[in-house]
Amino acid sequence: MVVAIDGPAGVGKSSIAQLVASKSGFSYLNSGSFYRAYTYLHLSEGGRADQTEELLERARKATVQIIDGRLHLNGADIEDQLHTAQVDRYVAAISAYAPLRSFVNEQLIAIAQERDVIVEGRDITTVVFPNAELKIYFDAEPEVRARRRYLQHPEGQSYEEVLSQIIERDRIDRTKAVGALKVADDALYVDTSYLTMEQVCEKVLSAIFARKSDSK
Repeated sequence: MVVAIDGPAGVGKSSIAQLVASKSGFSYLNSGSFYRAYTYLHLSEGGRADQTEELLERARKATVQIIDGRLHLNGADIEDQLHTAQVDRYVAAISAYAPLRSFVNEQLIAIAQERDVIVEGRDITTVVFPNAELKIYFDAEPEVRARRRYLQHPEGQSYEEVLSQIIERDRIDRTKAVGALKVADDALYVDTSYLTMEQVCEKVLSAIFARKSDSK
């Protein structure tokens, strides 16, 4: 079974999807982690964000694994490097590169063929898994999302800088030529602005159990 989750940056997709996965026994996949890993790899080797062909070549040569919920790149655990200010600054533009999106989508689809998965990202319900058994779209007000992201890394940028990046990220995500962020017609829409993570988790788990009951 595939549970596909989409939504803008800072809406709580990762935290909620991980919690749901732990309670349902599903495997958790974060498409954004793949883009962040390749962004990190490209920048750490001296690449620029506009050098897209070089970035794709590096991505194709790399090995990405999810081990105990943490991303490993070429055998090294880089989970803690995925949300640095530098990666945050460039990942939106890099993830808009269509050939890279196709490459990441192929990886996600291959993994999902082997197990029950909860996959989250920007175009999971509309492009990667349009036939997913359950589609969910999380949303929240930009100011709420910026506050959450700021509190995760208070030692870094100011709240105003984070809010500006959130708004710009939304603009890029919603205007991508390929894989633009939008609500699938058959997705369960959940506004997480004023819900606790546990409340959102219960909504998702209820929807999963309902789908499983319908398929019996």
